[in-house]
Amino acid sequence: MTLTTTWRQRLPYVGVAAVVAYCLAPFYWMVVSSLRRDDDIFSTSLFPTRLSFENYRAVFNPSQGFSRALLNSLIVAGITTALALLLATFTAYAMARLDFRFKRLILTLIIATSMFPVVSIVVPLLKLFTDIGWINTYQAMIVPSMSFALPLAVWNLTTFFRQMPDELEHAAMVDGCTRGQAFRKIIIPLAAPGIFTTAIITFIAAWNEFLIALSMTNKPGMQTATVAISKFSGATTYQTPFGSQMAAGVIVTIPLVIMVLLFQRRIVAGLTAGAAK
Repeated sequence: MTLTTTWRQRLPYVGVAAVVAYCLAPFYWMVVSSLRRDDDIFSTSLFPTRLSFENYRAVFNPSQGFSRALLNSLIVAGITTALALLLATFTAYAMARLDFRFKRLILTLIIATSMFPVVSIVVPLLKLFTDIGWINTYQAMIVPSMSFALPLAVWNLTTFFRQMPDELEHAAMVDGCTRGQAFRKIIIPLAAPGIFTTAIITFIAAWNEFLIALSMTNKPGMQTATVAISKFSGATTYQTPFGSQMAAGVIVTIPLVIMVLLFQRRIVAGLTAGAAK
């Protein structure tokens, strides 16, 4: 085996390692910075010279209201995901299975709506929600988030449903099922990997949302975790609590990392299911 052949075999592994290191480097630096003392926060060492958990204690100081913000994020992301999945499942099934005019155009318009920048809808919605008294409510954050989560879910599930054989429903209807019963008893269980993957992606997007939550709330008790982090206050007016913000960023990120690690097989199965009939 020549040296050139050896490098060609190892090159893919080197490339994967480089990509992984590039993706994990910001998270690693955030963890390290969260474990530094305030005096060492601008240190460039790869490891904290003096390990400290004071930033994590500061995050859960009652004055920061971070525990409530985490609960708000869970509520908003959870409801957004549930509603998006419910509506997207029926919509995607109709787009994949039913024949009607302008179906391709409708699907194109659905995915096009998710391409609009968030700031383009925040201002008109802020005026509308102020007029109807929705400011500082969960629905003021959930409804705008749905405008981006729903098209993504519809697109993913439509692609998934299209790859499922039509014979599954035909066989169920031959056995006496209606189309609705075939959808509920046959299609939904088989579509579980795709639905689960879509739920994970939608939840992560809703959990990380910032601009809508910042614009629609001005009460500390209704802020989500991402907004609360941006409003952390230091010991003095002109001090920015970088250490506490890093610790809060770790706390917000860890649930997503754990969720992906626990369900990575289902996520991969959902992304690859239906790739071939």
